[in-house]
Amino acid sequence: MNKKKVVVGIDIGGTNTVYGFIDREGNIVTGDQIITTHYDEPEVFVAALYEKMMITASRLGSELEILGFGIGAPMGNINKGTIEYPADLPWKGIIPLADIFGKHTSLPVIVTNDANAAAVGEMVYGGAKGMRNFVVITLGTGLGSGLVVDGKLVYGHDGFAGEIGHTSIRPGVSNRDCGCGRKGCLETYVSSTGLKRTVLKIMADRLDDSELRRFSFEELDSKKIYEAALRGDPIACEAFEHTGAMLGFKLADVVAHTNPEAIFLFGGLALAKDLIFEPAREHMEKNLLYIYRDKVKLLPSELSTQNAAVLGAGSLVWSAADQEQ
Repeated sequence: MNKKKVVVGIDIGGTNTVYGFIDREGNIVTGDQIITTHYDEPEVFVAALYEKMMITASRLGSELEILGFGIGAPMGNINKGTIEYPADLPWKGIIPLADIFGKHTSLPVIVTNDANAAAVGEMVYGGAKGMRNFVVITLGTGLGSGLVVDGKLVYGHDGFAGEIGHTSIRPGVSNRDCGCGRKGCLETYVSSTGLKRTVLKIMADRLDDSELRRFSFEELDSKKIYEAALRGDPIACEAFEHTGAMLGFKLADVVAHTNPEAIFLFGGLALAKDLIFEPAREHMEKNLLYIYRDKVKLLPSELSTQNAAVLGAGSLVWSAADQEQ
């Protein structure tokens, strides 16, 4: 019996790592996840991830033929197969991820930035199909971005183009510490963790009654803030307004740099829908140069939160396999 050929797409996030076995048509045959933060050393993380992936594959018996592994990760460098100084992962410095994977498999391993992987997924399987100029913004534990210009993903000179999350929102004014070692980065405000920090700041400065006050720092998360905002909680609503406004302000700069047809928001925070989209759209338009106004679509990803980066990372392996034939 002919085995079903698949590639493995992996999305390493600051909280969870999701993987899927993907066929030629972009269907995820099976998949699962592990908790990224449970592993202090990248070698231990890769060993645990690889073991769990093989267990997942074994449940389908001998039906799968794996062609390779595509990995999207914060600060992933496609040129070197490394993760370099990630702000949102438990490991520091330069991590030779492809080489570490190579201790477990002789199959090809491709590493890229997680937001770039999401952009490829959106282009191949999602709402950007047929678009030649667009941007994907990933809103999770941090903020990532993938830029596509003239139909090509922009990597830059050494593979790190598009780190919009680590641009300053208001230099000299914003002083939140960032995991990258700098202060005032956009992702310290516009991300799941940034939203939580904004709520805590508002509660510290004001006396408004809020259901969020009953949660400890450890208990509070973006899901609870979202649910409170849906119920009209004033502090939750203000936090979303503030977060969306900062995102929209920065997106106006992104439009000036890349002149996209559309900007897609992807990730857990994007699931808040109008709570984040409306202020982001309003403040983007307000800050755009007039030649760009009312031309750029701000859209939700057409792929699920877990799938865009997984599919994009996997599609890089399919592309490499096609080139070898």
